Amino acid sequence: MELFAKSEQELARGAPLADRMRPRTLDELLGQDEVIGKERPLRRILDSRALPPSMIFWGPPGSGKTTLARLVALEAGLPFVTFSAVTSGIKEVRESISDARARRRHDGKPALLFIDEIHRFNRAQQDAFLPHVEDGTIVLVGATTENPSFEVNAALLSRCRVFVLKALPDEQVLALLRRALADGERGLGRAELGPIEFEAGALELVADLANGDARQALNLLELAALSSPAEAGARRVALATVRDAAQRRTANYDKNREEHYNVASAFIKSMRGSDPDAAVYWLARMVESGEDPLFVARRLVIFASEDVGNADPRGIMVAVAAMQAAHFVGMPEAFFALTQATTYLATAPKSNASGEAYSRAAKDVEATRNDPVPLHLRNAATGLMRGLGYGKGYQYAHDQEGAIVGHAHLPENLTGRRYYQPKEVGHEATIRKWMAEREAKRRER
Repeated sequence: MELFAKSEQELARGAPLADRMRPRTLDELLGQDEVIGKERPLRRILDSRALPPSMIFWGPPGSGKTTLARLVALEAGLPFVTFSAVTSGIKEVRESISDARARRRHDGKPALLFIDEIHRFNRAQQDAFLPHVEDGTIVLVGATTENPSFEVNAALLSRCRVFVLKALPDEQVLALLRRALADGERGLGRAELGPIEFEAGALELVADLANGDARQALNLLELAALSSPAEAGARRVALATVRDAAQRRTANYDKNREEHYNVASAFIKSMRGSDPDAAVYWLARMVESGEDPLFVARRLVIFASEDVGNADPRGIMVAVAAMQAAHFVGMPEAFFALTQATTYLATAPKSNASGEAYSRAAKDVEATRNDPVPLHLRNAATGLMRGLGYGKGYQYAHDQEGAIVGHAHLPENLTGRRYYQPKEVGHEATIRKWMAEREAKRRER
């Protein structure tokens, strides 16, 4: 019973620092000026006390999605109803809609229904909101860390305005940390905690390790401060204490979500751009976040053919060897082979001629008549087939000077087509020269 006798302020003190320090006004909200700045559309709507639209807040963890939703409801004077897509189902959705409808009949206002992790709702659950968004029963605000283009139904997405929130820059995280240290009501500035001092660079390290995540920054600040012993009337937080409290940097990476594909794309494009340093960095981002090394190895094998090709034929050998080594050795040592292949392919001459050759040939397969295989290229396995002319006129290349024959190998309707056009780079320059010489000799014969 003592729990219920405590004041709301006393209860709030038992909440994590990140929860206690939630901004109470839009002016307290750090960052996101592109969304909520003074002259931005959403801010103008709220300042005018107009009804806000249904919205999707898309951004990384700790960027302020939930806080901003609460502030939108507060500024618009709307009831704030929240539940998580992780723990709630269609039953809870119906109950919330029913409550919102009853409330609207009473005061004429829709409820602001906030759905955290909306991308975790399935299609049926998302569709359940459509009629109630359209008839004004609710203002829907969804929060997601995933690209709503892929994770939110098109019908629901078309009825919502998408706002992109960004990770906070370090200077704004530092401002938030200093605010929490100075705040005597909600933060760590309370008299009973005593003075809290940070070793030079320790507070900056907290901001750096948080990777722009305000929640993580405040959680780490609280843990580091409260785990530092009080000496001579003050808690002194050392760099080592911060590192020990953090254990490791917060990684914004999910092996089956958008950031996974973003980092993989950066990895491939860095190799394609012949930037080994960037390629190794993105490789490390994947490996250190727990990526399957065989996923990386597959990307290397594909890249070796797609982007290096015959400009350096050894590239595919290096990539396949790295794949086999990663499979055989496993983690953690697999990063050696993956890094060797990454640096080799990033610094190799580049050619996409093989892929372009296939694309040109596939286009002709689709666009032209698929004529029969020329008789001289057919295998004359039986007397009947020989009698029909199979193999007639075929020149065995090894019997010809330079292994060059005079007949064509394409169907007659495609005679003269050139699919493979090697570049003037690396080994392909040699191949290009050989192909030109071969064609000249073939024409002579």
